[in-house]
Amino acid sequence: MKRVLFACVENSNRSQMAEAFARMYGADVVDPVSAGSRPGGSINPRAIRAMGELGYDLSTHVSESLDETTGPFDYVITMGCGEDCPFVAAARREDWPLRDPKNLPPHEFNVVRDEIARRVSELIAEIRAECP
Repeated sequence: MKRVLFACVENSNRSQMAEAFARMYGADVVDPVSAGSRPGGSINPRAIRAMGELGYDLSTHVSESLDETTGPFDYVITMGCGEDCPFVAAARREDWPLRDPKNLPPHEFNVVRDEIARRVSELIAEIRAECP
C-alpha cells in the first residue's frame, strides 16, 4: 500500500474529496489521508452534498491539520495552496492547481469535484502500474 497525503488550506473541500476518490478508486493500493495548512474544523456541507451525489458519505471525514499527520508518505499532492502548504517529505510531490470551490456556484463546484476525480483516477492508475 502506498501512503498518499492530499493537502489544501482548509481541508474542508478539495483534499477531502481527493481522499474520498482515492478510497473509492484505489482502496486496494493506497492508504489516503488529507489535511490542511489552516484547517477549517469541519467539512463543507456543499462538499458532502457533491460527494453524496456520487454515492460517497463525506460526512464521516474529519478536517485535520498538516501538523496532525504522520508520515512517511509515498506521495504528497498539494491542491493550489501555494506557500500555505509547508513542505512534507515524500518520494513524489505534485501540485494540482485547483480553484478552491467553496464559494463557487453548484455547477462550478462540481466541475472542480470532477477534475479532482479525474486526477485521482490517473494517480491511482499510475500507482497500479508501478506496483508488482
